Amino acid sequence: MSTSGTDVDCERCQCHSEAKRTAILYTLLSQNLTHSRSGRGPAHQRCLCHQRRTVCLRTPHVTCQAASNVLVKTISFMKNLPSFHLLPREDQLLLLDSCWVPLFLLGLVQEMVTFEVMETPAPSMLKKILLDGQSKGQEPERTQPTLAAVQRLQCCLNTFWSLDLSPKEYAYLKGAILFNPDVPGLRASLYIESLQREAQRALQEVLQPLHPEDQGRFARILLIASTLKSIPPALITDLFFRPVIGNADIVELLAEML
Repeated sequence: MSTSGTDVDCERCQCHSEAKRTAILYTLLSQNLTHSRSGRGPAHQRCLCHQRRTVCLRTPHVTCQAASNVLVKTISFMKNLPSFHLLPREDQLLLLDSCWVPLFLLGLVQEMVTFEVMETPAPSMLKKILLDGQSKGQEPERTQPTLAAVQRLQCCLNTFWSLDLSPKEYAYLKGAILFNPDVPGLRASLYIESLQREAQRALQEVLQPLHPEDQGRFARILLIASTLKSIPPALITDLFFRPVIGNADIVELLAEML
């Protein structure tokens, strides 16, 4: 899984007005700049405009459909857990709100969903002028993911892919992530904590026969899983679901599905 080479990898620093170059000329020049990047001066090293560029899915119809399928399976996983249904409705919603992103990302890895992004097409100057007067009083434009945020997301997913988890490892890890007793406001936090310990113990028991020589695999899995919790829900929503749900609140939609 990688970003598009010609649309994203080449750096186009708007601080120095390089955006005025034609696409063909810039592509040719950027190939030479890539090899000499290590020799740049301090001014160039400080420039991170290419990291702040906004991006979007290269094939939104295909990727959004695949992401939606993973999200449906994620909610089904939660609904099919008897221990989850025993929780108060308020606790179910709190756990859903706090864990749907890492569970969804685990689903992406398990289903081997790949995606590419490209630079968000910029509106022409004429369009900006024509729409400037109409934009007042309207809803603000949707936020777009940045290249840096997507690259960080892809790094987390690639790291999980490298673990090559088995279906049972995925299942018990999802349980350990779902039953998080540290979520504020839980009424049955002690019961949820016992469910998390049970899931972690089951994960350890699965690992022993599968990877007897890898004593650090359990800790490594939990450590890498913690990185998924750092991915902002807004990034996942804007990248995978905003083209489908528009301005709707995705957590409210998930609660209805639950």
